[in-house]
Amino acid sequence: MEVNVSPTGRFEARYLAFLETVAQRRPKLHRYCARMTGSVLDGEDVVQDALFEAYRKLDQFDDNRSLSPWIFRIAHNRCIDFLRSRGVRNAAEANVTAPDSVPAAEPATLGIRPAIEHLVVALPPKERACVLLKDVFDYSLEEVAELVDSTIGGVKAALKRGRTKLTAVPAGTKPSRTANPELTRLLDLYVERFNCQDWDGLRELISADAQLRVADAFEGPLADAPYFRNYARLSIPWKLSLCELDGEPVVVVLRRGADTWAPHSYVRIQIAGQQIDRIVDYSHCPWVASLAEPVAIADVTRGQYVSRNARDSY
Repeated sequence: MEVNVSPTGRFEARYLAFLETVAQRRPKLHRYCARMTGSVLDGEDVVQDALFEAYRKLDQFDDNRSLSPWIFRIAHNRCIDFLRSRGVRNAAEANVTAPDSVPAAEPATLGIRPAIEHLVVALPPKERACVLLKDVFDYSLEEVAELVDSTIGGVKAALKRGRTKLTAVPAGTKPSRTANPELTRLLDLYVERFNCQDWDGLRELISADAQLRVADAFEGPLADAPYFRNYARLSIPWKLSLCELDGEPVVVVLRRGADTWAPHSYVRIQIAGQQIDRIVDYSHCPWVASLAEPVAIADVTRGQYVSRNARDSY
């Protein structure tokens, strides 16, 4: 007997499948976007935008296809858009050049996978994606070709170029951003007043129309959110500090463990002029903290960063 499924019922089933797929694939999706963008925070922002786009297009999805690669491809395209908007393609191609006649290095000669993950930031977007998908995430050539909208031959060529260039990239290569003394000053004051729970003093640093984004929880005017009250109500011991994450100064939220303070989540602060105009809090995204490597702590008294492992320094 043929069973007719209403459009509403079909969408509800598709929506439930979407939620299940996102729940299963979210950490992996974030890891890919973080390595593509060179930042665990930018990677999460890209994932958020990609999932919103996927949800908006869910009614157009072909139920005969698999949701996971469809979502992954949307996220990949968002990464490419992000990299193009930052001019990464031109910078990478100018800084990392290798003649095609050089024999291609195989994955085994490039070092262990974590090293590859961090070195790929030196590659142009297509090569970066192909190396990540094939050598780190173990996708087949056919799967990589579908995800990056290329042919198997095109993927092989990108892998050859990318692997060859990686052999010339110095170990320990990390992204860096231009220092902003005003941002550092405001971050220092933000952390100091937050730790003292001086909420009135904190608001003096923030513009009246500042925006807040608590990833996976809230987005809108900071004035409309109980953001500071929520932190004040926390029963678990916490404090804020400054660290450098993927070349960017950010606020780290520390929680007290059995015998030490450990990074729990991160907060990105953006400024306009001499005031904070945007706060992005990633406390609802534990996969961000698990992938993050805060390797330096801000020493604002000297205006520089002291290189030491953040987990051992609080």
